[in-house]
Amino acid sequence: MLFAADKGDINTIIGGIAPDWGPFGSLGNEAKVMIEVVMAVAILICLGIAIWGAAKQRIGATALRDTFSAEQGKGLIVAGLTGVFIIGSLGTLFTIVYGMAV
Repeated sequence: MLFAADKGDINTIIGGIAPDWGPFGSLGNEAKVMIEVVMAVAILICLGIAIWGAAKQRIGATALRDTFSAEQGKGLIVAGLTGVFIIGSLGTLFTIVYGMAV
């Protein structure tokens, strides 16, 4: 029997949102953990904003027939998902900017 996840650990799962430290490899371990926690919380907040926007759009478009609320919902969805993308890309952006400066 072959298990698909027999060699993985939690770092495999959360490694997607943790930045590739590249030029910031000299930071202390505690600082890295704090940055990862702040990034994870910010991603959760942005996802919450997107979910709130989806609910606002759905309620505004169907139950209340409120087009303003539906438009606000669309804006919240876009803002939340854009925030997730930007936060997820920060490690790459910092590495590129640092590499261009060097």
